Amino acid sequence: MRSPLHALLDEPDFPEGQVWRRAGFGARDTIVLEGEQARDVYLILSGTVEVRGTVELEDQRRVHPGFCELHAGQIFGELCLFDDEPRSASVVALTDCEIAIVDGQSLLAYLDLHPAQGYFVLRHIVQTLVERLRTANRRFLSVFSWGLKAHQIDRHL
Repeated sequence: MRSPLHALLDEPDFPEGQVWRRAGFGARDTIVLEGEQARDVYLILSGTVEVRGTVELEDQRRVHPGFCELHAGQIFGELCLFDDEPRSASVVALTDCEIAIVDGQSLLAYLDLHPAQGYFVLRHIVQTLVERLRTANRRFLSVFSWGLKAHQIDRHL
């Protein structure tokens, strides 16, 4: 099933080359870099990407665990629509990918002018964020539980 954002790419008032553009990425290419300031939203047209974060260890080493894989039809970079904070994670292509890169400010302006479509696009984005938040909550509680057991704190609760 096509997402409302995907359907938007076919709209005459949402022209390719002005509001959004196609870009190809090869496997292992970095698409988004954690910490960068950017306002683009990404829709995967084909391929698979991995969302990665940075974890700093005690001895100043850094590891970059993968949070999740995203596939055709899924979005990333959507948090920039709601705040001006730097990117919270990096996104790396796992396979060759074709990505629609949508200018976030232009997207918001379009949605303001087309509130009926805007409702469905933003509802889809919120549903995506809710799904990701629920997954993050489950993972956090799992790691928290592991930490309690590993340090034998669970015996005192």
